[in-house]
Amino acid sequence: MKNPNDIRQLAADVLAGIAPEADLSTVGDHEDLREALDLDSMDFLNFIIGLSQGSGVPIPESDYPRLFTLQGLVAYLTR
Repeated sequence: MKNPNDIRQLAADVLAGIAPEADLSTVGDHEDLREALDLDSMDFLNFIIGLSQGSGVPIPESDYPRLFTLQGLVAYLTR
C-alpha cells in the first residue's frame, strides 16, 4: 500500500470502526489526530493496530508518535 489516497481511505475506514462519529476529512494534515478526533489512548491503540493490519506494515510501539498526524501516518505507511 504505497498510494497516499489508499492510506487515507484505510485510516478513514479503521477510524469508522473505532469512533464512527469522528470525521477524518475535518482534520488537517498537521493536526494531532488524538486531539482533533477526541481519541483516548485505547482508541488510538486500536487505530494503530487497524492501520498495521490493513496495510500489512508492522508498527512497533516506538514508532507510534510518528503517526500522531495524518501527514505522519501517510509518510510512515508509504515508505
